[in-house]
Amino acid sequence: MTYHDFKKCIDACLNCAALCNHCASSCTKEEDVKMMAKCIQLDMECAAVCYASAQLMSLGSDRANALCKICADICKACADECARHNNEHCKECADACRQCAEACTQMAA
Repeated sequence: MTYHDFKKCIDACLNCAALCNHCASSCTKEEDVKMMAKCIQLDMECAAVCYASAQLMSLGSDRANALCKICADICKACADECARHNNEHCKECADACRQCAEACTQMAA
């Protein structure tokens, strides 16, 4: 498989990573940062695995499917955590994480 076969999933991963970074940064500006600690941690983990997944897919790696399964799991966890918070950056992040989880699950199938 090549970049073009993976393009939808690559785009979802890159979008998710960008919104996870935005969410983590925005969470650090919330009044109760300690309450946001789990969200920030998952945002950073999710962004890291999304970037790695996009990179392996763009390289046409045989290991892209395995990493995308992990990416889907982390995206789901991040979406669940972000959904617990009532602010716009977390809502945007949760939506992007759900879309990425779906794309990665389909790609890895």
